[in-house]
Amino acid sequence: MKSNILKVIVIDNDLQFHDAYKYYFEKYLDYSLEGIYVSVADALSDYDRILPDIIVTEASMPDECGIEGIGHFRKKDPDVNIITVSAMSDFELIKRAFKNGANGYLTKPVSKKRLYHALNSIKYEGATMSNDIAKKVISMFQRKSYDSFSDRENEIIDYLGQGATYKTIADKLFVTPSTVNFHIQNIYLKLDVNSKSEALSKLRLLDSA
Repeated sequence: MKSNILKVIVIDNDLQFHDAYKYYFEKYLDYSLEGIYVSVADALSDYDRILPDIIVTEASMPDECGIEGIGHFRKKDPDVNIITVSAMSDFELIKRAFKNGANGYLTKPVSKKRLYHALNSIKYEGATMSNDIAKKVISMFQRKSYDSFSDRENEIIDYLGQGATYKTIADKLFVTPSTVNFHIQNIYLKLDVNSKSEALSKLRLLDSA
């Protein structure tokens, strides 16, 4: 961080949010909005001119996923701070964002106060997370797990308990439905059952044991 006023760029392909960001930064005294872009590619082409301290980027972009774009910015500057913004609070998406190098994750809508708090958290603590995201992360780590199943099988069991379909589980875990089916068959084998209802009933018995 090279000066008292930190340079920020924003990447969001939805133009309706651009005016909101511009208005927010007019009110911030210690952060300067140096550029606002509709794509990762545009931001990268202007990066060396600005050398931002903080990047606020939409998680999903038409040309390239904002999460995957984090790696490009990290190659430019390993120390730049990156806040991912998304309307989705899916745990797998959150995990991907942090795995790719994000320093923070905010869910939309992002108000002037919430963004300012996030920027301050990045500035002084090096990380930021929405309260709803923090609660979701905590609940995921506190969820019930079974020693006889692998980590992936426990993830699938958790989704089955929520009533998720094979396709939904596959989408959330970024695998194919056939892969999900393979793991579920292993779960049935270990439980000695033949259906989802039997599996969930047996797991409930294990919980109460």
